[in-house]
Amino acid sequence: MKVLLTGANGYIGKRVLFRLLEEGHHVVAFVRSAMRLPIPERFKKNVQVIEGDLLKPKTLESIPKDIDAAYYLVHSMTTTSGKFNDLESESARNFTEKMALTNAKQIIYLSGLVNDENLSRHLASRKNVEDLLRQGKVPVTTLMAGIIIGSGSASFEIMRDLVEKLPVMIAPKWTKNKVQPIAIRDVLDYLILVLNNPQCIGQRFEIGGPDVYSYKELLLKLAEIRGLKRCIINVPVLTPTLSSYWLYFITSASFPLAKALVESLKNNAICKERSIEKILPKTLFDFETAVKRAFYRLEEDAVPSSWKDALGGSELNPDFSTYLQVPEFGTYVDQQVVSFSCSPREVKERIWTLGGRNGWRYMNWAWNVRGFFDRLFGGVGLRRGRSDQKKLNVGDALDFWRVLALDEKKGRLLLYAEMKLPGEAWLEFKIEEQSLYQRATFRPKGVWGRLYWILLYPFHYLIFRGLAKSLC
Repeated sequence: MKVLLTGANGYIGKRVLFRLLEEGHHVVAFVRSAMRLPIPERFKKNVQVIEGDLLKPKTLESIPKDIDAAYYLVHSMTTTSGKFNDLESESARNFTEKMALTNAKQIIYLSGLVNDENLSRHLASRKNVEDLLRQGKVPVTTLMAGIIIGSGSASFEIMRDLVEKLPVMIAPKWTKNKVQPIAIRDVLDYLILVLNNPQCIGQRFEIGGPDVYSYKELLLKLAEIRGLKRCIINVPVLTPTLSSYWLYFITSASFPLAKALVESLKNNAICKERSIEKILPKTLFDFETAVKRAFYRLEEDAVPSSWKDALGGSELNPDFSTYLQVPEFGTYVDQQVVSFSCSPREVKERIWTLGGRNGWRYMNWAWNVRGFFDRLFGGVGLRRGRSDQKKLNVGDALDFWRVLALDEKKGRLLLYAEMKLPGEAWLEFKIEEQSLYQRATFRPKGVWGRLYWILLYPFHYLIFRGLAKSLC
């Protein structure tokens, strides 16, 4: 089949992409930035990557007419915009109109569990997107899931942060609400199994694993699996806003994501109907097995995709080409050139493993302090880490940097700062023969930007000089 996949470089989309390719389908991957979607050589002949934006109808014109089915896997859960529901509605309408002009016989949509009353804003928006998709002429298959357990999942990573960092947790009363977690493997299986299945076309299904817990029980069960003793105390005074800030400072979640999750806690996330199990019978992973599989992936550095790499909560333009040309005028530059006697490959490997759990090799405590203050002022901080401790791809999040470009053969890595700054910053590493060229570029915004660089320059020089030497 020829399948259109929107959100192909997202957490779910990237995994669906490779499952579809393994099944032998031809995939049209619709993304905002093709640079962020590396395709293995063995799959390239079966993938057509199209750049576009669902908010810009003209960019949808490149979608081919002869597609057989389409996946709608885009959402705005981490967006910094307060108008995410309007953006989601506009995207859904544009997509529906475009699908009416194709040969598609099915749209597959992954939503949250929206079977409760008084839905949070994000869940209500998810339901509204489904309604808009169903107004089109192409039949929609909807899968509704609650918490997804898997390596790289936002919900799983946040729960893990809470359990591993806090021996005693203060929790709001709504953590007593019920949830039915489902393993990422089961979600992917369902997404593939409903494709072109006559019994599933036009239907909506609730999907969940075999276990039902309260949110509190879920955290305690995760602690038990990890061999940790934890105490959770429910208090009535934590407002949604305070809870959001608490999650933001304790976990790796961005504030928009933390707020969306906290708002959703007021809803029970359990399945009220299980008709999909009769149509597509399969053994589902229980919560403990799903958690152990997720940690195995993390320990093996085999995480195919992560919510941290999404651009929804970032101010970056998805078209990275706008940042690739590092400015030369009106900038401040710190360039370090260090010769080395070891092999260039060794130096490149040290560069490629910077950040995350590996740290920054020189004065790592200072990088942690900078990350703390960035978090304090609403930035991403260092807690975001990196998805893979050994490998990098264009578009990956690397602490408070974003990978813009990399060339393993030439030993070049270009990073762009996503931290809170009075300006823009780039950090570039380049190996030429037996020398490392490390260049930090800062383009200030106004007087504050210039003062920022001037006041911190001695400190920056010390850190950047030490980093370059340590890499060599």
